[in-house]
Amino acid sequence: MGQPWQTSRAWLALPVVLVVLITVVDIRSPTGVHLGPALVIAPAVTAFFAGPRTTGSVGVLALAAQVVIAVFHGGLTTTNHIVQMITLAVLSALVVSLCVVRERQGQELAQVRSVAEAAQHVLLWPLPEHIGPLRVACLYLAAEEEARIGGDLYAATRTDTGVRVMIGDVRGKGLSAIGEAALLLGAFREAAHQHTTLPALAAALERSVTRYLTDFEPTEEVGERFATTLLMEIPDSDHITRMTSCGHPPPLLLTPGGSAAPLSLHPAPPLGVGLAGPAGYTLDVFTFQPGDTLLLYTDGVTEARDADGAFYPIAERAARWTEHSPETLLSHLRRDLLAHVGGRLGDDAALIALHRTPTTHPGHHPGKTIHADGFRHRP
Repeated sequence: MGQPWQTSRAWLALPVVLVVLITVVDIRSPTGVHLGPALVIAPAVTAFFAGPRTTGSVGVLALAAQVVIAVFHGGLTTTNHIVQMITLAVLSALVVSLCVVRERQGQELAQVRSVAEAAQHVLLWPLPEHIGPLRVACLYLAAEEEARIGGDLYAATRTDTGVRVMIGDVRGKGLSAIGEAALLLGAFREAAHQHTTLPALAAALERSVTRYLTDFEPTEEVGERFATTLLMEIPDSDHITRMTSCGHPPPLLLTPGGSAAPLSLHPAPPLGVGLAGPAGYTLDVFTFQPGDTLLLYTDGVTEARDADGAFYPIAERAARWTEHSPETLLSHLRRDLLAHVGGRLGDDAALIALHRTPTTHPGHHPGKTIHADGFRHRP
């Protein structure tokens, strides 16, 4: 791996100029003035933008400059100059040692990130731009700086008659929630093709989550682990959409002309609270015409606060861009959301924009499930 910062000639000129300047000023100064100790500034500055070798080279240059100063001010054998040279050599060696440690830590961090990103990419695959009659865009913003995904999740699968979509939010954030997110995604991948109705699918996911929590839920967190989920089904032939909500925020229906209204759902409790059987879940049906866009999101979006504590008004903001493509819509929302919170979210946030096109798109085969992640979206 290369150095953390690329060394440029312009930056390297700075410590060299400092060495020359300090040396000239010290030589021309009175005998009682000693500027030689300031030479340690040169390797210290170099360490900010260069690696151990370049920093060590500048340290040697600084030590050579100290020798030149000693020659012009009393000779190399004076106690004062000997102490200055030893001190400069020790401090330069210390700076180089810190550079070595920093570089090794950077390499280890890069390796950990690489492994984490590979694992996360296996867990969540990117959605294609088109699925059946839908044009799709997705966005994932992880709350933790070193994470690419967290507790939010989404997936889609192509069926014989349409498209099924899931978006969810596991309690918690960051890497601690990835295990439960992986379970829910795996369960959806399998169950989406085995159940003809969304309530039956929701009941199957509930059983999977309950089994997982029984085996792995910490004793001190019993009853506190759950996942809100929205299941959606969009037929190819009918201009409707069917939904079953398990405690998840309702999506927005964006229509041409600047309208963005939340759909009125009848949510069941979140997955993991022990609800049994399809009878506990409601199937809501809405019109979804060509030209309309459905905007799905997690509560990391709606609960994002600005400096005054105001929540992000997603319906109001989304209404500004109803005429735009899904990709452009999410790009605008991303910038607007981050500006609202001052650049950093307090919770993971995920959004999916589904635009119904007039015709279907060939090449998407039934039975294939596609997952999505935050570092492969098109903002």
